[in-house]
Amino acid sequence: MTDRVEIRSFDCEVNAQESKEGKRTLTGRAIVFGQKTNIGPFDEVIERGAITPEVLKDVPLLLNHNQAGIPLARSRNNNENSSMQLILDDDGLSFKTTLDTANNMDSRALSSAVDRGDISGMSFMMLRVKDTWENLKSNHPLRHIIGVERIGEISAVTHPAYAQTSIESRGISNSLESALESLESARAEAMAEERKRKAAAILALRNMGGKNHDDGRTERERS
Repeated sequence: MTDRVEIRSFDCEVNAQESKEGKRTLTGRAIVFGQKTNIGPFDEVIERGAITPEVLKDVPLLLNHNQAGIPLARSRNNNENSSMQLILDDDGLSFKTTLDTANNMDSRALSSAVDRGDISGMSFMMLRVKDTWENLKSNHPLRHIIGVERIGEISAVTHPAYAQTSIESRGISNSLESALESLESARAEAMAEERKRKAAAILALRNMGGKNHDDGRTERERS
């Protein structure tokens, strides 16, 4: 498990539509399950079940992770009175919100950018990730994210590249560094387990050899 913030981004379809009342509705998918993605040092899959309703207690919608600005929308306990609705299904986490383009300048800018196709991705922040690893001996292992403590935010982003996960300029630890620390810890644990198995196998062989030697002496004594 990692203790720090991790951010992941990806290309996806984000749509803005105008209702009969003239309101702008924004929809999209914030998290995708079961998709293996190369993020540089390793591949990563967010498993189904990693995100549950319990970790979606307070999720704001931001633009490019601007935590200093006013949220474009917010989901609190995902109730119907929230300005954003989150939809959790077998494929991942989707969202739907009505943008306040009349009173929020960022909402107007986002709506226009989506219409132009300049916003083509989503990103999300997760805290205290629980993970498992495969192929630890290879140069490109596979990480399975099987749980998180909380989803801190979702953002519409201009550059939805997995490689661009560092947000040090915002005072938050490098999310890739946190994942790499988890990888090194998993490799160390795997090596320790392998050493234990080898030691146990050597001990078993020695005990077997001693037993065979004793049996041999007993046979000679009998003869």
